Amino acid sequence: MPRTRRTRATALVATTLAVGLLAVGCSSGTSSSTGPATTAVTATGVASIDQATLDQLVADVASATKTPGLVVLLRSPEGTLTSAHGTTEWQGTTPVSVDDHVRIGSNTKTMTGTVILQMVDEGRIALDDPVSKYRSDVPNGQNITIAQLLDMRSGLFNYSETEQLNRTLDDDPTKAWTQQELLDMAFANPPYFPPGQGYHYSNTNTILLGLIAEQIDGKPLADVFQTRLFEPLGLTQTSFPATTDNSIPGPHPQGYMFGSNVETMEPLSAARQAAAADGSFVPADVTDENPSWAWSAGSGISTIEDLATWVEALGSGRLLSAAGQQARLASVQPIDPTNPSAPKYGFALAQLGPMFGHTGELPGFNSFMGYDPDRQITVVAWSNLNAAPDAKMTAPAVDLGRRLIALIYGTADGAGAPSAGT
Repeated sequence: MPRTRRTRATALVATTLAVGLLAVGCSSGTSSSTGPATTAVTATGVASIDQATLDQLVADVASATKTPGLVVLLRSPEGTLTSAHGTTEWQGTTPVSVDDHVRIGSNTKTMTGTVILQMVDEGRIALDDPVSKYRSDVPNGQNITIAQLLDMRSGLFNYSETEQLNRTLDDDPTKAWTQQELLDMAFANPPYFPPGQGYHYSNTNTILLGLIAEQIDGKPLADVFQTRLFEPLGLTQTSFPATTDNSIPGPHPQGYMFGSNVETMEPLSAARQAAAADGSFVPADVTDENPSWAWSAGSGISTIEDLATWVEALGSGRLLSAAGQQARLASVQPIDPTNPSAPKYGFALAQLGPMFGHTGELPGFNSFMGYDPDRQITVVAWSNLNAAPDAKMTAPAVDLGRRLIALIYGTADGAGAPSAGT
């Protein structure tokens, strides 16, 4: 989330998902762990990746970003590769595993958006409905549509960018936030632009969608997710915790962050970066921070296998009607309409080169998920560090996804793949 920091939250898609279309071929060459050992780009423009290459890439990213643990899954019609590097604790000895549960941050947004689109399929809500039909307290809500909440074009202020939220997260990290508290912080600030007149990534939009989903289905959002998403897909290791619950199901790694929430509203100072480089500045364990401040915008928990299943269903439209999926994919447009090569975002869905998916970040964790429905290639990664202590605040899992996509599709030095940072 995506996350709390002003600079990084605002720039989520503008940097993390800055990918553009890749010129690629028509079939996958990704190998299973028993397949041929090759990383050569094939005539179709898609490369085969072997286990040794994947392991080395994961190790390189973990080292460059000072990440304790980093896990990735790569799947194609030819098989599945996974790689787990590092430990569950800072300078610990217990290795991370594909079975570990992690906080998935803004990947949760794709779940909230999907249940809303299911309700559109059912005729219970319309994309052009004004938000005021469901929430009377939203400023200018009569002119903001459900579609504009989904594609981040409402103009509503992002409460995650307030110092109030970030300072409270530092002072009272286990606080159980109510959705009204989050909306109050957002509505106390002026909008970025009139509805539909721009793009700004805002968690406020998805909090409202979560409340609307509860209102329409008449039950808590956790139950909505369970019956509409988790059970149909068999996501037995995925959960949406109560706002009072700051635990993570086991097994799980500890999550780490360099600097405080307020301090990292901007990139770390040069002094902090230097201290991290020489080892005198180490990350804090923020595993037990309560994710309720992110709620429907980012408090989900999952495993790498479940995330792979989820993003494949997301990209293929398994949980929507054909018309609903077509509308969702058509909604994915450049965030800057004057620049066709700009990053693309739509109804709680980003386009990651030839893949559809999202990224996620909470204090302590970073994740990336993408699925290419044409070639049936899946890339999912997570780290137990949300950002490297560098000037770009590089998001480890996103950086790994960028580099892996570059290898698979044969782009030079990651060109056209997700850029580093969130």
